[in-house]
Amino acid sequence: QVQLVESGGGLVQPGGSLRLSCAASGFAIRVYTMRWYRQAPGKERELVLSINSAGTSTNYLDSVKGRFTISRDNAKNTLYLQMNDLKPEDTARYYCNAYLDILRREYWGQGTQVTVSS
Repeated sequence: QVQLVESGGGLVQPGGSLRLSCAASGFAIRVYTMRWYRQAPGKERELVLSINSAGTSTNYLDSVKGRFTISRDNAKNTLYLQMNDLKPEDTARYYCNAYLDILRREYWGQGTQVTVSS
């Protein structure tokens, strides 16, 4: 059974850090482009960062540059998102996504909530 399970979310004060994990099962992430999306209440889901099978990352949001880092551990079949200097506007549900273009195959996790508040 294919699954992506996010973890690591929670309540954090402004300026704090969190590390999100996305554990995959039922398939090997090593050939997939992995992505982190987020969706804030009342807003559309937006792409935050991606990392391809070669390990090259792409940042899609200027607001997280220099603060968020995406990484992957293919041996552990896990994707990570390190978030530093968190701001209230980072409050959202964060989703893990796996995409394999050649087969048009895509998987989503259920998301993990991140709330940044004092």
